[in-house]
Amino acid sequence: MTVAIVLAGGLGTRLRGAVPDLPKPMAPINGRPFLEHQFDYWIAQGVDRFIVSVGYRREAITGHFGSRYRGVPVHYAVEETPLGTGGGLLLAVAQLTGTEPVLVLNGDTYFEVSLPALARFHAATGSDWTFTLFRAEEAGRYMGMDIAPDGRVQSLRSGTGTPGRLANGGAYLVSPECLRGGWEAGSKLSLEDDLLPALFIRARLFGLECAGRFIDIGVPHDYERAGQLLAA
Repeated sequence: MTVAIVLAGGLGTRLRGAVPDLPKPMAPINGRPFLEHQFDYWIAQGVDRFIVSVGYRREAITGHFGSRYRGVPVHYAVEETPLGTGGGLLLAVAQLTGTEPVLVLNGDTYFEVSLPALARFHAATGSDWTFTLFRAEEAGRYMGMDIAPDGRVQSLRSGTGTPGRLANGGAYLVSPECLRGGWEAGSKLSLEDDLLPALFIRARLFGLECAGRFIDIGVPHDYERAGQLLAA
């Protein structure tokens, strides 16, 4: 079974003006919630179970998808109070029982990545946490990444992506064991500012550059572009 955890519990403050009454992943794109487009892509890649970390206006997500989408089970990790992206991930990981790698996705980004290729790279490198990477077109918006020739992550810093530099694409393949024992489910943590810097010290982090389309609907300008990109 290939499980995908989707981080969809954020407040979506930057997109509030364009989509005032919905969590970002439910923002309509070509008449359908953005999260449906994401689910469709990853089901086609082999995902057969979703765990969605929900918080802000979670009823919009749980009420729309229920317990299944296109025959695929959908479960929820509910943040009763905002826990941050890292805290939401830990809450979802607590629902896992095995040691198989799990796909982790940002609920407001869409990145066309080959899951079989990502899984092969993750296994071949012995990685604990594998990043998918793209070439950033903007300065300062994404986490910039320095990668060794073998793919090992040499540095990661929030807000340091410069045009043309490799940046974090917000889709990860993660061995759950690297998240067990260090933090408790229910902790309030940032993924990029708390969890990843700690894992950089104690775990094996690798990155794979991917050439597929990358869409981030986190700000109104790119949200408006997403309809054209996904329609294409």
